[in-house]
Amino acid sequence: MSFRTDRIGGAEVVPFPGRTPGATASETKLPVLIVLHQESSTPGRVGNALRALGHRLDIRRPRFGDPLPETLDRHAGAVFFGGPMSANDPDDYIRREIDWIEIPLREQRPFLGICLGAQMLAMQLGARVAPHAQALTQIGYYPIRPTAAGHALCPDWPAQVYHWHREGFTLPVGAELLAEGDDFPIQAYRAGNAFGVQFHPDVTYAMMHCWTTRGYDGLSAPGARERHHHFADRAVYDAAERAWLDHFIDGWLARRPVLAQAAE
Repeated sequence: MSFRTDRIGGAEVVPFPGRTPGATASETKLPVLIVLHQESSTPGRVGNALRALGHRLDIRRPRFGDPLPETLDRHAGAVFFGGPMSANDPDDYIRREIDWIEIPLREQRPFLGICLGAQMLAMQLGARVAPHAQALTQIGYYPIRPTAAGHALCPDWPAQVYHWHREGFTLPVGAELLAEGDDFPIQAYRAGNAFGVQFHPDVTYAMMHCWTTRGYDGLSAPGARERHHHFADRAVYDAAERAWLDHFIDGWLARRPVLAQAAE
C-alpha cells in the first residue's frame, strides 16, 4: 500500500523517503501524541503499530488534567481515540480538544481521529455530529466501501471493520470521502494531512473482550450485533483490518507539510 504525492493549493506534499523493514537503529524518531478519553483506555493496536515503527508514545488524557502541546514540532503526529462521550457534550475538555485540533490542521501535521476523534475533527472542520435519525447504532462488524479516492490513496481496504458508536457526522466541506457505509455513510475521510475513521482498527482481542463485557448493555441497542457475532466475525475480517492498519499508519506518518510557495 502506498500514499500518493498530492497537490494541495498548488504545492506538493513531500513524502519521506521509502521505508524498509530494517530501518537503522540510529534513526531518531519523534514520539506520537496519543489522546485517550478514559482512565483505563489504551492505544491498542494503533500503539503497537507505532511502536513497531520505532516511535515512542506520548500518552495524554486531557479529561484528567493532562495538557496538550502548543505545537506538534516535537511530535511525528497525533492520534485522538474514541470513548463513550459525545463530541457534542458541553464538558470543557471536549471543547478544548476540538479547539486544539486546529494546531495540526494549521501546521499540516499528520492527525488521525478514531471514532470520537473523527467526530471531533469533523466538528473542528465545521461538520455536524448527531445520532442516527432512526436511533440505530453500529456495534460489531459492518461493511465499508472505499471510494475511488480511498482506493487511490490506499488500495487494500478491509471488507468489514469493527465499530462501536451511536453517532455519525456529515462530511466536512472540502474534505475527501475515502470510505462509505450504509446506515452511517461517512466511514473515512481526509482533510489535508488529517484523517478520520468512524471505525475501530485499534481494537485488540483483549479490548474486544473488555468492551463486550463492560459495555454489554449497548449490545441490545438497535442495529447492534450480538456478542458472539463480534468474535465470529473477527475470525473472518480481522486479519485484513490489521494489515490495512499497519500499511495505513506507515503511510500516514510519512506525510509532510505542504511547501510554502517562495515569493518571487
